[in-house]
Amino acid sequence: MDNFEKHIRKNKAQFDGQKADRVKLWANIEAKLDPPKQKVIPLWKSPMLRIAATVLIVLGISRLLGVSFLSNSDSENSFVSRELQDIDMHYQGLVSYQVQLVQKNESLSDADKAEFLSFMDELDVEYEQLRLEMQNNLDNDLVLEAIVSNYRKRIELIENLLRQLNKSKLKDDDYGYTL
Repeated sequence: MDNFEKHIRKNKAQFDGQKADRVKLWANIEAKLDPPKQKVIPLWKSPMLRIAATVLIVLGISRLLGVSFLSNSDSENSFVSRELQDIDMHYQGLVSYQVQLVQKNESLSDADKAEFLSFMDELDVEYEQLRLEMQNNLDNDLVLEAIVSNYRKRIELIENLLRQLNKSKLKDDDYGYTL
């Protein structure tokens, strides 16, 4: 044994007289410790949240894929329908104006006007059939060409009729003036 141990055993009674205050000692230790952390459970570890997130992701991806497939098939149809609308706007204005000229023309009899307009109605029926074929996506380029040629036939027929009426007016007017 060394001297330190001998000293402690000799003076044991003096050391026993002073006992440490455990409460005070623990309070000092506890004050020096870090404050206790609150228990945090991350949300991503919750099984219900994981399931809900997975469902949302799957729905989002399927929606994106569905929209992309639909937009690819509709983009071609929308281009064709836009082109058809442009053609309709251009030619329908011309045809309706010329049909009004024929209807207002006084040199044609009512029977001639009715016959001519019935022929125009037949061309309208043909046009509607072409529109239905366009919706069925048969061959859109050919159908568009057929629609344009239908409109051109209408305009050509009306122009020919109006030209003939104007020529007959000129002939009648030429006979009235003699020098």
